[in-house]
Amino acid sequence: MTAKTKGSRLPAITIARSEYERLSNLADMLAERDPHSAEQLAAELDRAKVVDDARMAPGVIRIGSTAEFQIDDEAMQTAVLVFPGDADISRQRISVLTPVGSALLGLSAGQSIEWAARDGRVRRISVAAVHHGAPDAASAS
Repeated sequence: MTAKTKGSRLPAITIARSEYERLSNLADMLAERDPHSAEQLAAELDRAKVVDDARMAPGVIRIGSTAEFQIDDEAMQTAVLVFPGDADISRQRISVLTPVGSALLGLSAGQSIEWAARDGRVRRISVAAVHHGAPDAASAS
């Protein structure tokens, strides 16, 4: 997923223990069916700092978070990060298995990350803000 480009370092990311376990299981289940997505997610999980749910900082993007972000020089976007079964791009609900979704996982406002898209281009996503709402279907699946 992430690409360490010349002169760049990957930002630190934090993931809640309960989400880490579910996401690890998801990556394992997808390994044969969708190896690219599974590898992207596993790479992010491998480098994450895993903390108890109660110790998660409020400004970290996690499942159910609404993130305001920009990809390269495109317009600002807003989306909720969700598990694949809850994804619905028409409602701005983006799966953690997409390149953008796995890039957002664990980031905080002010952080950016680069990755190599499937076409080989290096893309950069920058997080402007993170909001947490009441738990809903995004975190229940």
